[in-house]
Amino acid sequence: MDPLDEIKRLLPACSAVAKRELLQLLRQENPIHGLEADWNVTAEVVLEAIARAPELTQRMFRGILAEAACKVEIIDKLRDWQNVTPVGNFAYDFKIQCADRTATIQTKLQRKQGGVPLRANKAAGLKNPGQFVVETQKSRQGKDKLTGENTRPYRFGEFDILAVSMEPLTNNWAVFRFTVSRCLIPRPENKQLIAIYQPVSLQPNDDWTDDLATAIDWHFSGIQKTVANDAPGE
Repeated sequence: MDPLDEIKRLLPACSAVAKRELLQLLRQENPIHGLEADWNVTAEVVLEAIARAPELTQRMFRGILAEAACKVEIIDKLRDWQNVTPVGNFAYDFKIQCADRTATIQTKLQRKQGGVPLRANKAAGLKNPGQFVVETQKSRQGKDKLTGENTRPYRFGEFDILAVSMEPLTNNWAVFRFTVSRCLIPRPENKQLIAIYQPVSLQPNDDWTDDLATAIDWHFSGIQKTVANDAPGE
């Protein structure tokens, strides 16, 4: 009998303790990711560090997870489009190209508050309790060296499409909603800046789609509108 087949046959009869011991033996020769060698640390220690981190750090890391999920579940599966994201720090997370067309994508995680998905009537300037909230500003505070302006807000034109991970609501990292960035709500005090809080719909509608290719078509169609921010009946 093939040794692997024999292991599979015997494994169900092993105790939980024995299975953990076997896993540790396998892990010695089978690192999960190259980062373990780069950092000289095991994946288990990295996960323990995340588990012990404060809420803000965990929230930032979940944002990184949303970006990684967007690449694996969405960007890498696009037909005809190539990921041409340059190395560096930009206002977008991904840049994709098809022939002579390019589009840029910023990824955000649908917002929670108190461990519960935040509804759109609970954030400043938003009215619809049937929708949810995504926060669209940069993670780090900063000042422009020349103008002294706050660099945390996004400006219209800095990215083409907003991708929102709906994992906090769906418990599924593969679920995203997409819209065109120029359709987002502007800040009342400066129409060139994107408002911090945006309403995002779980159900695809005229403003939000669950298909990135559709959002790309919206972008290149030149569509001009603002995502709906009305309570039902208004």
